[in-house]
Amino acid sequence: MAKVQITQSRSDIKRPERQQKTLRALGLGKVNKSVEVEYTPQIKGMVQQVNHLVTVKEL
Repeated sequence: MAKVQITQSRSDIKRPERQQKTLRALGLGKVNKSVEVEYTPQIKGMVQQVNHLVTVKEL
């Protein structure tokens, strides 16, 4: 699997609780925080749920 860098680009304030929990599960929580993870199908699904709040860069 390829590694990707996921960066939170927008705040989760006034977002549904489900989206907030998805960001926490990805290891995010503050704007401009980044994590490097393997791009598994599970991670891909979570990114699709919050794609308007994050940016993804392939490493």
